[in-house]
Amino acid sequence: MRLRIQLIGWDRRTLILTDTPAPDCPRCDGDGGFAYDYGDHEGEYARTEWEPCTCWDETHHWTLLPLPRRLPLQLRRAPERHPWGLDGYSDEPPF
Repeated sequence: MRLRIQLIGWDRRTLILTDTPAPDCPRCDGDGGFAYDYGDHEGEYARTEWEPCTCWDETHHWTLLPLPRRLPLQLRRAPERHPWGLDGYSDEPPF
């Protein structure tokens, strides 16, 4: 097993421990699978299909640490208190 740490998720970010493809696999040369390009009826590129190799199970992983959700930047900051009044003059003594 060739393990690595990976960060996944957009809605709930999590650190996971996952397996990697065998670097010396004679079938996929360590890529973990095979990519096949497809064309549409006019011969233009349409998409790429991915077929995983048997040396690697891309769905096998272990959760290490669910990360806390961060608040948006506007909610994390304390409201700023301007040292000057709204008109540009201080309202604190000495005037």
